[in-house]
Amino acid sequence: MKQRKLKPLNDRIRPDVALTDGDHELIAAANAVLEGYYKPFWHMVAAAIRSRDGRIWTGLHIGTTVGRLSVCAEAVAFGRALLDGDGTIQTAVAVRHPKPEEENRELAVVPPCGACREMILDHAPDASIIVKDANVLIKLPIRTLLPLPYRR
Repeated sequence: MKQRKLKPLNDRIRPDVALTDGDHELIAAANAVLEGYYKPFWHMVAAAIRSRDGRIWTGLHIGTTVGRLSVCAEAVAFGRALLDGDGTIQTAVAVRHPKPEEENRELAVVPPCGACREMILDHAPDASIIVKDANVLIKLPIRTLLPLPYRR
């Protein structure tokens, strides 16, 4: 069977908005958290959320020995936005620390996991997510990343 080569995401889906200075500020906020709190296995991902009122909320991945009990950085950031802010998500981004065996030692923007995609869509269906595609950062609607969400 011949394997089909997929085109990069930005060839299949047009980004709704190019990255702004505010988006780069969001990435920098997530990077700063991870640079300050990275601990192998325990804190490997950081996230930043800009709420509709313009404030930035950050979160840190909380690893656990029992993996399914780990908490994603996006959920921590959103919890902070709910408790101390307006509880909205306009734009979100996550960054991860490179694994020990990876040559590239730079922090990298990563897409949210499936559970975080569901969480963001449930609470902010109009949110945008910053992702990396073919070495270019783009911003896409959360609905693009989760076209068939779980619904009752």
